[in-house]
Amino acid sequence: MALILIADDSPTEVYVLKKILEKHDHQVIIADDGEQAMELTHSKHPALILMDVVMPKLNGFQATRRLSKDPATQNIPIIIVSSKNQETDRLWGLRQGAKGYLSKPVTEEQLITEINNLLGLSS
Repeated sequence: MALILIADDSPTEVYVLKKILEKHDHQVIIADDGEQAMELTHSKHPALILMDVVMPKLNGFQATRRLSKDPATQNIPIIIVSSKNQETDRLWGLRQGAKGYLSKPVTEEQLITEINNLLGLSS
């Protein structure tokens, strides 16, 4: 299906997201922080990014803003997947350029529906 980058510093969260994505035939690459997410996005060109907010070095809001303003990566949809679940967090994430915002813990149905919508895939 699609190459999807998971940017999250929690091994447990990465494991859960990776299992869901692989179950739906997506390929997965993983970044432990915002800087690595930017590097991998430029080198691997994923179809979509799942971005945590609270990460070391460069947080998810900063990485999302940079990727969405960079002509080389601005067309890659970013879904923020975060435990920061206030409406202000969601609005801020979308203002940084994210195309979606899901609160943890995310369900398989929520995640796959959002990915399919952004990638134009049927469920």
